[in-house]
Amino acid sequence: MDFLTDFKPLTVQPQEIEGMSFNMIDEEFGEHSFTEEQYKIVQRVVHASADFELGHSMLIHEKAIQAGIKAIRNGEQVYADVQMIVSGVSKGRIEKHGGRVNVYISDEDVMKEAKKLNTTRAIISVRKAIQQFEGGIFAIGNAPTALLELIRLIKEGYAKPSLVIGLPVGFVSAPESKEELAKLDVPFITNVGRKGGSTVTVAALNAISLLAEKA
Repeated sequence: MDFLTDFKPLTVQPQEIEGMSFNMIDEEFGEHSFTEEQYKIVQRVVHASADFELGHSMLIHEKAIQAGIKAIRNGEQVYADVQMIVSGVSKGRIEKHGGRVNVYISDEDVMKEAKKLNTTRAIISVRKAIQQFEGGIFAIGNAPTALLELIRLIKEGYAKPSLVIGLPVGFVSAPESKEELAKLDVPFITNVGRKGGSTVTVAALNAISLLAEKA
C-alpha cells in the first residue's frame, strides 16, 4: 500500500503543533473582555473545538478559576457526567493532589434507580455524587438533565460544589440549563447557547488543572 503524498505538514512535533495552534487562535480571536486567566480557559476551549463563536460565548464566574485551582490542590473529587470526560481529562494533575475523576452513569445501582423512578441515569448519578463527596468539581458536558438536577440540588441546599463546569451540548434543555447555571451565585464555567460537549468540558477542566500546577 502506497502512502506517499506530496503534501507535507508544517510540523509533526506535538508541542510545536499546539504552540502554532494557540498563536493562530490569538491572532483570530479578536477583541474580548476576558481576564488573562479566563482567556486561558477560553483558548483551550477554542483549541478543542476550532469554534471561535463558542469561545466568545463563554461565561466564567469571577471566582471560578481560583475556586477550581483550590479544589484541585486540596484533593477534592471531580464528578463527570459521562465516561468520555474521564477518558479525556489529564487525570495525573488531579490525582497527584489526592483527587479522582468519578463517573457513575453506568453504575448498577444508578441504572436500577433510574428505571425504578422512570427518570434519566444522568439525574440519578448527580444525586449519587452529592452523597459520595462534599464540594468538588462537577464537570457536565453531555446531559442537560444532569446540570438541571445539580442546579435544583444547589438551590435546595443539598449540593455545594466548589466549581461547576456546565457545558452540555444539545437542543433540548441545553441552552436553558446553562442560562439557569449562570444565575447562581456559585463558581461556574459555562456558555450561552446550544454548543458545548464533553470535549470542551475536558478542555476547560484541563485548563484549570494546568493553572493549578502553576499556582
